[in-house]
Amino acid sequence: VSGVGPRLALAVLAVHAPDAIRVAASSGDDKAFSKVPGIGPKGARRIVLELAGKLVPLESKPGVSQQTWQGQVLTAMMGLGWSEKDAGAAIDAAVAEAPEIAETGDVGQILKLTLRRLGQDGARSSTRTKVGS
Repeated sequence: VSGVGPRLALAVLAVHAPDAIRVAASSGDDKAFSKVPGIGPKGARRIVLELAGKLVPLESKPGVSQQTWQGQVLTAMMGLGWSEKDAGAAIDAAVAEAPEIAETGDVGQILKLTLRRLGQDGARSSTRTKVGS
């Protein structure tokens, strides 16, 4: 979009989630973009006009494969110190608890639910591996 550099793009992402940006651009909601500091009404209209038709609404995106999000969540859990076995079990339990989140493939939401589940089980202290002796 002309007139929108990296600084404004990051400001848009700080104010709105990527899905909200997609919906605002596809529905012509220029008010959503004018809420971003540094973007006025004219700039917001220009963003909507230039992005119209380029951002596909989330419903019409091809489905996210389970292997894609599952690998990302597993890698994140292992990076936080959980073993592959315990992280995999926690992911499976979290997805069984809320299958609608798994259908969206939203890695952030799945990770949040998995971490919450581990915290509820009190498993944090017993399942974390020691990182760096």
